[in-house]
Amino acid sequence: MRPTQRSGGVPGLSKVPGFAKSEALLAPAKVNLTLRILRRRADGFHELESLVAFASFGDRLAFWPGAPLGLKVSGPTAAAAGPLTDNLVLRAARALAARIEGLTLGRFALVKRLPAGAGLGGGSSDAAAGLRLIAHANGLGLDDARIHDAARATGADVPVCVDPRPRFMRGIGEILSVPVALPKLGILIAHPGVAMPTGPVFKALGLAPGEEFVAPPPTPTPTLLQEGQGHRSTMHGACSPSPNLFPQAGGREGKMERADLFAWLTCERNDLEPVAVAIAPQIGEVLGAIAQLAGCRLTRMSGSGSACFGLFDSARAAAAAAKRLAATHPAWWVRSGVLGN
Repeated sequence: MRPTQRSGGVPGLSKVPGFAKSEALLAPAKVNLTLRILRRRADGFHELESLVAFASFGDRLAFWPGAPLGLKVSGPTAAAAGPLTDNLVLRAARALAARIEGLTLGRFALVKRLPAGAGLGGGSSDAAAGLRLIAHANGLGLDDARIHDAARATGADVPVCVDPRPRFMRGIGEILSVPVALPKLGILIAHPGVAMPTGPVFKALGLAPGEEFVAPPPTPTPTLLQEGQGHRSTMHGACSPSPNLFPQAGGREGKMERADLFAWLTCERNDLEPVAVAIAPQIGEVLGAIAQLAGCRLTRMSGSGSACFGLFDSARAAAAAAKRLAATHPAWWVRSGVLGN
């Protein structure tokens, strides 16, 4: 059957100069502000809980509907994107076409700016942007179950990227909360140039099928929230998400206070960070360098690594810190921008 017309537009669409019939989207960097490993399931997959947000920078994907399905990749990090046949943009498009008879596909052009193997969900965000573009071309709403089925079939991180707003991700990535309202923050992301495949990091946890993850003892850092102190977030507490702490986006209760978010984040963690640092000590170097930057409020690794982020009170403070970090570590990939809604 033909695609069903659904209400609801696709946010972030813009025209590509010189191509009147094309559309383009930002595929933003995905940032795991927290990442708790809960257990390893009997099927070998690890269940997790993560607060995911998106930065104001990333890859760029253009789309020409009606053309034969294809993909061209360019950009500063295109060489590490892998073969086209394995690209998640094409896999997502084919997965959606298999679920919707008569779906209009087309030609994609991807500009890669995010590093590969960095824990920033670059490929997943690209695939999700492709699904959004196809949805727009076919009059589909992002709430269409077939889009989310195709996203899940493409990769564990793709569903959370389909509608890139802050939210909690659970299970193996398929259980998503409603969007949550976060205060606007400045973010700096640095990558040491070392790709970190996800598989070896999860394997290094050493969990047997059916085994629950036990977090290491807490290491408090009581001065973390003093502005400009530059301490790392290594405290493992017993924080849990609260509806009062994380209001729904657009809810009457409004956005949470910045101080409340930082206070909660300090007793959260990324359970993959210690094992990733053990595999690639360069990650520890990046964390340490970001932590020493003036105005840094919290430092943590994103996802399974190897990119790390620092949070700041404003985008201006993050930009100034990024300039200093890039000057002292010119071989690192360093970007700054806005994190929030």
